[in-house]
Amino acid sequence: MGLVLSTCLPRRAPARTMDMTAVDDRLRHAVSSHETPGVVCAIGHAGRIVHKAVYGQRAISPAPEPMTWDTVFDMASLTKALITAPCIMQLWEKGQIGLDTPVSTYLPEFAAQGKQDITVRHLLTHYSGLPPDLDLTERWQGRAQAYSRTMNTRPDQPAGQKFVYSDINYLTLGFMVEKLTGQSLAAYATGHILRPMGLSHSCFLPDASLRSRIAPTQVDENGQMLRGVVHDPTTRRMGGVAGHAGLFSNADDMCRYAQALLDCRAGRHGTLFPLRRDTVLLMTTPQQPAGKSDLRGLGWDIDTHYSSARGDRFPVGSFGHTGFTGTSLWIDPQSDSYVLILTNRVHPDGHGNVISLRRDVATAAAIALDAG
Repeated sequence: MGLVLSTCLPRRAPARTMDMTAVDDRLRHAVSSHETPGVVCAIGHAGRIVHKAVYGQRAISPAPEPMTWDTVFDMASLTKALITAPCIMQLWEKGQIGLDTPVSTYLPEFAAQGKQDITVRHLLTHYSGLPPDLDLTERWQGRAQAYSRTMNTRPDQPAGQKFVYSDINYLTLGFMVEKLTGQSLAAYATGHILRPMGLSHSCFLPDASLRSRIAPTQVDENGQMLRGVVHDPTTRRMGGVAGHAGLFSNADDMCRYAQALLDCRAGRHGTLFPLRRDTVLLMTTPQQPAGKSDLRGLGWDIDTHYSSARGDRFPVGSFGHTGFTGTSLWIDPQSDSYVLILTNRVHPDGHGNVISLRRDVATAAAIALDAG
């Protein structure tokens, strides 16, 4: 399980009709039991989408709206794996950064407060020792304030000792991309990730004309329903773009992304994924410090307490990521499959919960695909 294959893998043709009744039953139950107001789900296998499902409502408040396949979602922390990590790895491919080089080589201010030993790999795998997030109890606003506070963050423990999922890791990586490219993260990602892959429904800072298709999340501190405005409060204070959140996307684009990644990883010709195959293999295999049991790739989760989206049947060695708003993508190269779940489970009051939904759908999908 989880072995890297050095040969080009042929695409497997689906051998039989796959019964996704259990997937649909669980998705419907998630809506009826108010785990989420609505859900879009796609299951890909052997180069095609073998199941699409849309249930429930896109919006409940202030007025009900039906969920649709083309609904655009706040992808939240999937931004880390889908955007920021591949941006960093493009710079690595060009020789502009080293994975085991101290971050302060590129951002000298980062060495403050004892962070001089934290490397790029530590940030990518969440083994930096940094706390989970910037302090939001203090009143601050703007990118400059976020940068200053990130540079002056004090680690909670030595680098490389323990897996602690931290938005500050990817805030820092986003700042690195901007420093080394001379562009904003949104501009660089659009030009080097989104457009080359043909992801025409994905963006940062969505235009007001898209608002009616965007799934709302919840009310902000001023009582306004967030719709087309990023849910993550740190990113919102920064103007809507950060290394850990800010991407908006829909099911068509996410399926396109997942398939391109699978094709690139397998060495198939014609993939639009904007990294080399060896880079993708590096990103999607364990890269955490030696001897540590929490398995993380470079951007991707493999086997930690965040891995419930793998379900009970996909093997360790598959990989994925989740987003706080209710989004998730899990990819299994061994069966040439992926499971995409898009929800706005925080709408309208922040009380939805899709942890068990992710696990159950992935399990049911793996059984249907005979992937376990």
